[in-house]
Amino acid sequence: MSDSFTLETSGSKGHLDITERVRAEVRRSGAKSGLCLVMVLHSTAAIVINEHDDPNIGTDIIKALDRAVPDHAGWLHDRIDDNAHAHIKAAILGPSELLPIRDGDLVLGSWQRILLLEFDGPRKRQVHVEILPGQRGR
Repeated sequence: MSDSFTLETSGSKGHLDITERVRAEVRRSGAKSGLCLVMVLHSTAAIVINEHDDPNIGTDIIKALDRAVPDHAGWLHDRIDDNAHAHIKAAILGPSELLPIRDGDLVLGSWQRILLLEFDGPRKRQVHVEILPGQRGR
């Protein structure tokens, strides 16, 4: 089963907890075991697994990436779109995460959540969820 949902980001940079949206897709699929692929369908945003009970973690991740990859640092792509930093940060983190499904739910640690990190907003972002059910009888 596969499906996508759209969400809107509110700032030029930010983070959104999308765990419950993805959990709803897993429940809707009826899969009791298997794998869940979560992928943002854009090249200037990323999907990560991390804590979000303290949303400062998402902010800290973005601040750390800003220090490592500053905006407007003479990047060649800035001549075209002025958003090279966003592409680089998204490439470092990656567009997707693969999570196990057990007993009809995502397998996540106590503090783990699925986060979408925005580096070039505000924008409408499309997130694709692909459910790969486990094989029966194994």
